[in-house]
Amino acid sequence: MLNVASTCGNDDDDSNDDDDNNSSSAIITQTQNTLVNGAWRVTLFSEDGSNQTAQFSNYDFVFGTNGAVTAENGGTTMSGTWTTGTDDSTPKFIINFSATNGPFEEISEDWRILSATATKVELKHVSGGDGSTDLLTFEKN
Repeated sequence: MLNVASTCGNDDDDSNDDDDNNSSSAIITQTQNTLVNGAWRVTLFSEDGSNQTAQFSNYDFVFGTNGAVTAENGGTTMSGTWTTGTDDSTPKFIINFSATNGPFEEISEDWRILSATATKVELKHVSGGDGSTDLLTFEKN
């Protein structure tokens, strides 16, 4: 698990760096403000091209302002943590559940934030090991 702190760097040789940091900061703020409002569901979880969304059917995700996240489906409750930050000026969403196997272990990653609106957050993770790509989308209930 990659722990990422929210940092901004400035490289005098790259005139676009400030724009990248402002863009990263804006999408991080949007993601934080969006997720703490209401319950969310997974509408897409694609693991290396294989749609695994059904593993999260009937789960409602609630993201607390304190960094806690819970996923409930009426009979099962999974608890974890979430945070945001940057990694090489890339906006990140980090989610971590304590599960050691199964779907909640699979989404416990550092995700690149692709987009965030009031009703949808789209994330992408590229494995450092084999280069496989996973996609995760949360939509507001």
